[in-house]
Amino acid sequence: MAENRLDLNSLSRVNLSADRGSLVDFKSISAGEIEELLKQENIIEEFRYLMMKYECALLEVKTKLDVLNKELAIRNNRNPFESIRSRIKEPVSIYEKLKRKGLDFTLDNVENELSDIAGIRVICSFVDDIYMLAECLIQQDDIELVVQKDYISSPKDSGYRSLHLIVEVPIFLTQEKEYMKVEVQFRTIAMDFWASLEHKMKYKKDIENADTIAEDLRFSADLINQLDRRMQQIRERIDADKPREELIQFPGNNIDEKNS
Repeated sequence: MAENRLDLNSLSRVNLSADRGSLVDFKSISAGEIEELLKQENIIEEFRYLMMKYECALLEVKTKLDVLNKELAIRNNRNPFESIRSRIKEPVSIYEKLKRKGLDFTLDNVENELSDIAGIRVICSFVDDIYMLAECLIQQDDIELVVQKDYISSPKDSGYRSLHLIVEVPIFLTQEKEYMKVEVQFRTIAMDFWASLEHKMKYKKDIENADTIAEDLRFSADLINQLDRRMQQIRERIDADKPREELIQFPGNNIDEKNS
C-alpha cells in the first residue's frame, strides 16, 4: 500500500458520447473516462479538492502513529510497529466500490458512503502491540472512533485476521476545520503475509479444488495465529527479566468502550 498522490492531470483523455448518463451505466470504466466525465460535469476541481482533504487527513493520522512509534521506541527499547503504508484510493477503485453498492459516482456518495478512501496499514511485531497502539491512537482528544472491526478476536470465515478502525481526524484549511474519515488497519507481520498471499490467489480464475484450497488457507491462518501467540509469549518472558522501571505500563485493551 505505497503512499500515492492523486494526480488527475496524468490520466489519459478519451471522448465520451454526448449522452453522459450515470457512471453506473458503464460495465467497465477507465481512469481517463472518469476524468473526462468529471470534466463534462464541471466537478473535476471539486473532486481534486476532496481527494486533497483525504490526503491531508492521511498525513495527520500517519504523523500521529509515527510520533507514537518514536516515543514508545525510546520508552520500551523497541518499536511497536515494523512498517506503515498508506494510500489514497484510485478513482477507478472508488467508482467500482460505489457500483458494487448500487450507487452513482457523485461527490456526495464518495464522501458519505465510503469510509476507506484514505487508508493506512500498520504492521506490528506482536498482537498486544496492535491493541496498545490502537488504544493510544483513539484516546487522543482530536480523534473520533467511528467504527471498530476486530477480525483478530473474531476472524473472517476465510481466516483473515486484522484490526480495522475507521476514525475521523480534523484537518485545518485556510477557512475551515473539517473532520475526514481514515481507515487504519493493524496486522502482525504474519497476518500481513497471509493476507497478501490470500489476496493474490483469490483473484485467480478457474481454480480447481477451490473448496480444498479455502480450507487449507483457513488452516494456515490458524497456524499463523498460533505462531503470533507463541512469539508474544517468548517476548513476555524476555520482558519479565527486565527491571520494572524500564517497562511502560498501559491500560487494558478496552477499545470497545469507545465504540459505543
